[in-house]
Amino acid sequence: MKKLLLFLFLLSAPVHADITQKFTTSAQITVDMPYSVTNKLGTTYSISGNNITPSVTSGGSSTAQQIGGLNLGSLTAGVPALIQTDKSVTTAGSAFSLTEAINMGDATPSAVTPSSGIAALPHLSGQTTVGSGGTLGSGAMTSLSSGVHTCSGAFGSGSSCIGSTTVTIQID
Repeated sequence: MKKLLLFLFLLSAPVHADITQKFTTSAQITVDMPYSVTNKLGTTYSISGNNITPSVTSGGSSTAQQIGGLNLGSLTAGVPALIQTDKSVTTAGSAFSLTEAINMGDATPSAVTPSSGIAALPHLSGQTTVGSGGTLGSGAMTSLSSGVHTCSGAFGSGSSCIGSTTVTIQID
C-alpha cells in the first residue's frame, strides 16, 4: 500500500509557483540653498492740525495752503527726498494743534552674498527671514548591495542624507 501511495504521489500533476523577488535601494543627499526674504519699510509722511496755515517753499518762492511730502522724483537708494512743510499759526493767540510724522524708509540694500551657508543681511525696519544652508561640508554616503546605508562626515547646514532599501517577495 505504501508503494502505491508513493507511486500516485509521483504521478500527480506538478505544482507551479511564480516567485518574484525585487530589491530597490536608493540613496539621496540633499543640499538646500540659503535664502533670505527681506521686506523694506516704505517712507511715509503725514501732517494734521487746526489753526495752522501750511505752506511750501521751493525755489525761493512760497506757496500758501500747500503741504510738503515726498519727492518721488528724487530717490536716493530707493528713499524719496522730503519736501518740508512750513507752518504758521493762523490766528495768533488762539489755541492750535499740530501733528507731523515721518517714517524714513529703508535704503535698497546691496546684493547679499552667503558665506558658508549664512547670509549677512542689512538691518532693515521691515521683516527679514533668513534660511541658511547650501553647505555640504565633507559629508558622504555609502550604499551597499546588502541594503546598509551609511551617512558619514560633517554635513553642513541645510543638508540631509536619506538612504532606503525595499525588499519585496511575491509568491503567486
